[in-house]
This record gives sequence, structure tokens and C-alpha cells, in this order.
Amino acid sequence: MSARPQSRRIRQADIARLAGVSQTTVSLVLAGKADAAALAQETRSAVLKAARQLGYVADPAARRLAAGRNNLLGLHTFMPAFPVDQRNPYYPFLVGVEEEAAAQGYDLLLFTSAPATGTGHREDPLHRLRLADGCVLIGRHAPVAEVSALLDSEFPLVYIGRREEFGDRLPYVGADYVTATAELVRHLHMLGHRQIVYVRETDDAVASLDRERGFREAIRELDAAPAGGSVVRTNGSDLTADLLRGWLDGGVTAVIAESTDTLAAERAVQSVAATLGARYPTDFSFALAGSQVAREVGEPIITGYRSLKREMGHEAVRVLADLLSGEHVSQTRRQQLLACTFIEGETTGPPP
Repeated sequence: MSARPQSRRIRQADIARLAGVSQTTVSLVLAGKADAAALAQETRSAVLKAARQLGYVADPAARRLAAGRNNLLGLHTFMPAFPVDQRNPYYPFLVGVEEEAAAQGYDLLLFTSAPATGTGHREDPLHRLRLADGCVLIGRHAPVAEVSALLDSEFPLVYIGRREEFGDRLPYVGADYVTATAELVRHLHMLGHRQIVYVRETDDAVASLDRERGFREAIRELDAAPAGGSVVRTNGSDLTADLLRGWLDGGVTAVIAESTDTLAAERAVQSVAATLGARYPTDFSFALAGSQVAREVGEPIITGYRSLKREMGHEAVRVLADLLSGEHVSQTRRQQLLACTFIEGETTGPPP
């Protein structure tokens, strides 16, 4: 009768018994530690022979634990639910992170913000990130105190999106919204537009500030009159058809709306234009400081620009992997902005 196959993993204690040495000696030899060099060659040979004879395979989990690593990368979003819907503007970031984590040989652990407790207070969600070796963060707003505490403890972090609250301490991969928005204004100016209104949300996220900065810089560069570069803030409910009619009657020929995950400014302009019966580009040109998330059938392609979200996810993981491996990461890579691609849509043209 043949021997029944072994049903348990061979342990270092089994090797120690067969080789006639201590388990400490086996551990030193198999781990290749410097202390093993002090052992007699015949002792090391006996341990390795016993390991081969027993078919010993190192426990990968134990190896990672001994190295202080578990081969996990975290991805934390400061949103109540993870962006797994393909129509979610954050979804391409997730795809890029997931693809690059696999390419780098890491498993991915997904975190979301902790729900409110029974007292109405939110538990600190960031202490859980230490389950991973390092973490990619994403979201329009970051809790400064919690992220600073992780940076103080030298926990490896990379943010998707430019952050300015942490100086040069926090690595990030963002989009160059300043340049992209300025180029959008120049495009409209080249078409002949001189009275342009920029509609943005009330939120002062860094990305929103960058877009507005690009708009204002381009208006100054083009020597437009102050009235030719108005900035209007809206929560989406206070933009009316009468207001749009007033702009058009006053000489405004183009409107740029900020495009964010809430779609508040973008949808507000589209809604009041429909109510007014105004068409673009016939009655005015319409552009986005960003891009359409999911274009409906029959909807025109809106002029704007596309940030390379998938590539930002890839690069954020590459930077994090280099930080974890001890590779030198230059300041240029630690805080980088990727160029956006211009979208020449169907909603802009010469002034009416």
C-alpha cells in the first residue's frame, strides 16, 4: 500500500529533527541571514538536504510577516461608497490603480470612509490603512489632521490629485487643470469670443481652485475686459433662465461650466439653456472645464478636456511601489501633474 500523502505543511521543526539541529539554526539557514555564515558548512548542508528531502516550501505569509510586509496596497476613497459604477467619474482611477497593482505584484485592499457612529461622530477611518504596506488616497477633500499623522509616522502614501495642504511631504499625481482650463479659454478666444462666463461650484477643493486660476490667468493674458471674464458660483439650484438670458442680452457669447463628480454646475447650465430654448453653439458656445462623464444617446459632444485618470492611477501605484522598495523617488515624480487632452466638441463655434 502506498504511503498516504501528507496533509499538513512541513515546518522548520520537522527539518530540525531530521537534520539533528535546533530550529533556530534551521531558521538562520533558510532565511539566508548573515549569522548563518558562522555555522559549519556541514551543518548548513545538512539543513538544506533535509529541507529538500521533506519538500519544504516556505510559508509566504510568514515570510511577509517576518519582513514587516504583507504585499498589500490600500486604496482609500473619501466617499461613502466605492466608485465601482463605470459612470462614476472616479471609476477610471480605480481601474488604473487595480491594473498597476497587479502589474507590480501587489494585492489591492479597498477602503471607504467609516460610517457615522451612534453618537453622530465619524470614527477615524485612516488607522485601518496600516493593514496595507502603503496606500493610495483619492477624494476632493482630505482630513488634514489624520493624513498628517500618517505622514508623521512615515506611513507611505500617494494621493491622486494635487494637494497643497501638506507642502512637499505628501506625494501626489494630479492633473494640470490650470493649463488645461487656460487653453480652453484661448480656444474660445480664437473663435472670436470676448465675453465669457465661468460657472463653478461653491466648493473650494484644490481642483476647483486650479480650474478657476487657469480661467483667470487666460483672461488676463488675453487682455479681456473685466466683464469679459466673469466667475459665477452656483450650487446648481440658483442658476435661472432669467440669469442666462441676462448674460446673453448683455453680450456674453460663451459659457464654461466646471465639471465635477456632482455635475452641479454642468447640469445647471444645461437645464436653464433648455428652459430658455437656447441652443449651442447657435445662441452661445458651451464648454466644460473637464469632460462629460457619460454622454447620453443623442447628446452632443461637449467641448472641454479630459484628464488622464487611468494613467494617474497607474502612476500613483508606480510611485508608491518605488517608495516601498526603497528606490529614490525624485521630487519631480513625488509631486507631478499630468497634462490633459483637449476635446473639440460640437458645442462651440464662432459667436452668434
